[in-house]
Parts: sequence; structure tokens; C-alpha cells
Amino acid sequence: MPAPSAPDVPSTQPRPEPARGAPLAASAAAASHEALPLDGDSILALAARSMFQLFSSISQGMFLVDHTGRIVWVNEGYRRFLPALGFSSIEQFQGHLVEEVIQNTQMRRVLETGEPILIDLLTNKAGTFVVSRLPLRDEGGAVIGAIGIVLFDHPETTLKPLISKFARLQQDLDDARRELAVQRKRGLSAPDGQRRAKYTFASFVGTSPAAVEVKRQARRAAQSASPVLLLGETGTGKELLAHALHTASSRADGPFVSVNIAAVPDTLLEAEFFGVAPGAYTGADRKGREGKFRLADGGTLFLDEIGDMPLNLQAKLLRALQEGEIEPLGSNRLLPFDARVIAATSRDLSALVREGRFREDLYYRLGVLPIRVPPLRERVSDIVALVEVLGEDMALRNNSAPPELSPPAIALLQAQPWRGNIRELRNVLEQAALRSESGQIDVGLLQGVLQDSGLDPVLAVRPPPAAGPAPALTAAPAPHHTVPVDTADAEEGAAMPPLAEQVAALERQAIARALRHTGGNKVAAARLLGISRATLYERLGEAR
Repeated sequence: MPAPSAPDVPSTQPRPEPARGAPLAASAAAASHEALPLDGDSILALAARSMFQLFSSISQGMFLVDHTGRIVWVNEGYRRFLPALGFSSIEQFQGHLVEEVIQNTQMRRVLETGEPILIDLLTNKAGTFVVSRLPLRDEGGAVIGAIGIVLFDHPETTLKPLISKFARLQQDLDDARRELAVQRKRGLSAPDGQRRAKYTFASFVGTSPAAVEVKRQARRAAQSASPVLLLGETGTGKELLAHALHTASSRADGPFVSVNIAAVPDTLLEAEFFGVAPGAYTGADRKGREGKFRLADGGTLFLDEIGDMPLNLQAKLLRALQEGEIEPLGSNRLLPFDARVIAATSRDLSALVREGRFREDLYYRLGVLPIRVPPLRERVSDIVALVEVLGEDMALRNNSAPPELSPPAIALLQAQPWRGNIRELRNVLEQAALRSESGQIDVGLLQGVLQDSGLDPVLAVRPPPAAGPAPALTAAPAPHHTVPVDTADAEEGAAMPPLAEQVAALERQAIARALRHTGGNKVAAARLLGISRATLYERLGEAR
């Protein structure tokens, strides 16, 4: 039988009193627990939500990409940059791969590595921005997207110390590039004096269909050991492509030896090609002299202007190519060589074969991989990029700022037939730059250079404007409309305004269209027109 429990009587021992303020502390702790989670996952979720709201409120713009790099969300702040990027509606931007619509973006790198880029400077045609890029992960830790945040859109004022440091680094980089250019002009000789190629396929400037196709063919030819025949007008870049072919081939570590056949007298060509044995003739070097085939052993031999080779030497060249051995002048010994041959000519070899001035068997031997290099008039869209590259090269040579061309001046260049191709274009640019006092090249100056060079400049013509909305401005401005003075007088019954007034009016129209296209963003408008901000502000001041 269980023992009875003690009767319920009051305890005679005193109970402890609660500490003063305990009810208040307890209620505060309870309230804190209700507002702030204590587990790690909830804290991270809260922090992420708070940071997202903070970034969304203080940033200049945000957008989201999925795991494929396709833009799936854009906030209102970022949409104001779309006109400067070249888009008139959100539909043209959202749903596309990020690298297709935002130049120089690094979002793809964030998706591939999963590593954030917390602070970075991004420069594209919309301007320069301070940005942040963060990967987004699912519960398993896999990257499922990324978010791009524009922190500042005017870093030159908001981050002046950082920008100053960046400018100094950029200056150091420019100095290094200038020094590299100087080294290239010295021949890029190896320590032992071995001849090296100077250019790569990146040196062949152009993104037109014709330029892309010739580079595609040349890259394929670089993987072969067969002879290559480069066909094209003078000044199209055949020698540059020959350098690039060697650089991209398995012989890139070997020498690159070039011979311009048209520049060597016929009587010296055999010695130049095959070398001279010691004491072969009166006055010959006692040690002998190696020819270009031996110098190119293990590398590439470039035969420029092969169409000018005399017939009697063509047979010897054919035998050397077939047998892989040469016989120096005045020697009875056959010397083997291992050189890949690239030939080039601006002449019609097939016509020379028909006329009996070029051996047919040599033509077939050299033309295993023929590549036609297009003339500049078939690459008109590349002229803008070529002008920029040639201008930078001129600036490096002369230690000056590159020249700036007005949109009508670019249009005038694009209208010329350029019989001398890129070489002629460079000559015209150099003359115009030397004549310009301010570094600005306008259409009037260019016309004077073309006329003084003995050329009849072809005026850029566009059809009269049709009814309807004005066409959108592109990076390559539309050529201006010009008609001869006497025709204008006959048709309009009035004197034509001076050329300077016409050019100024065209410039004002181009600037106004660019500003409309970019929503008033002057930096983006200057980039679109291919001029500096200072030039744009100067033109706007003149317009007032």
C-alpha cells in the first residue's frame, strides 16, 4: 500500500523574489526572438533579402541572367541605359544572351566559375560604370544564375581617387604598348638574329563578310604544310596574312624569311634564292653565302610578287619545291631544306600562264591552297575600324593623339574606290593628319588631300529622304548627299551654299540624331559618332 502523500500546507520557507526588471528583459528578449531568427539558414536568407532590397534601392540598375546567360529580368533603373546600348524597347534586350547585348560584360565568367566580382569597372558604348556581379545558387549549391548591379554610373565624379589610379595604370599600359610597337618595328629579332613573323590574324583588321572569310580560309591553310598562294591587289594585306599564316602554323618557332622578287635584280635572284658557294666567282665571299631557302629551313619562305619571277629561274624554283633540295650557285652539291612556301602576287597568274610568261606546272605547284585577298572597296564596312587602327599606329609613331574624323569625312572615305587599298588609305590619313592644326579631319580637308594626290574624289551619295520617320543612326553614319554645283544651280535656281556651311549643317543633323538615339546621353552619342566628348561639346557650343 503506497504511503500517503503529505498534506497541502503552506511552506514555512521563504520564496526568492524575482530580480528587479526581469519582466521587462524577458519581454524584450521575446520580442527580439520574434523579429530576428536565430538559426543560420534563416539569418542568411534575411541578410540576402535585406541586401537585395538595399542594392535595388541605392544602385543605378540591376538585371538577372539564368544559368545559360540569358537575361530574364531587368529593373526600372537599368532600363534607362537601354537607348545608349542601342535598344529602343525592353523586348530587344530581355531574353537575349548577356554578351550579345552588353559589350565587355563578365557575367559569363561568373556563371562558369561561380566566383563573384564584387567591384569592377565596365566600359561600353553606354559609358563607364562601377558594377558588381554575384552568382545565384540553389539549395544544393549549384549556380543557377547571376545578378548584375550597376553601383555608380558616373565614376569619374563619385570615385575620383579610384579613377585616378585606374588612369595611371592605363597610362602605364599605353606606355608598354608603345614600347612593344617600337620593338616590333625593330623586327622582333630573336637573340640569335633569327627572323620572326611580326603579325597574327588579329592584325588583319575587319569584321566584314569578306574579311571574315579570308581569315577563315587562312586559318585552315595554316594547319597544312602545302604551299599557299595569296592573290590580290597591291596594298590589300597579303604580306600581313603571310606573317599570320606562319604564326598560326606548327612552324611558328622557326624563321620567317621574306623575299620581294620585284625588288631584286634578275641577275642576283638565283644567288638570293639558292646561295653562293665559296669562291664561286670573282669577288665572291670565301666563306660562301647562304640563300633564302637555307635561311628559312624549319620555317616559312615568303615569295612576294612571284608573278615577276623570270622564266629561267621558275624551272629551278619548281625543282626545289618538288625535290626539297637546292644547289647553290657555283656548287655541285645538293643541300636539303625544309621550308613551307607562301607566295603572293598582285598580277593575274592565270593570264600570265596563257601568255606563256609563267610556267603552268609551277602555277599548279604553288596554287595548292589559293586564297584571294579582297580589295578595300569590297570591305567598305571595315573602313571605320581601319581608320581607328591606322590612326592609333600613326599616334604611336609620332607620339601624338590619334586624328579624329567627322562623320561626313568617314562617309567620303567609304565612297572612294581605293585602287591602292589600305596602303592608299593610310597615305591619305597621314597627309590629312599632318595638314590638320587641331587633329580634327573634316570632309573639306580630305577632299583637298585626295585632289592634291592626283585623285578625283568620289562624292558620297545617299538617296533623297523619303516620307516617314528618320532612319536610326548607326555607328557607320549615312553618307551625305552631294550634287555638282552646276546641276544644283540649274535645278534649284539658286547658288549653292559654301562647303563649310553644308558640312556644318550635316554635322548638326548627325549630332541631333545621335542625341535622340541615345536619349540625350552625350557620352554615348560621342561614342556612336566616333568623336571625343570634347569635340561633341565643341560642336554643340558652335550650334548655339
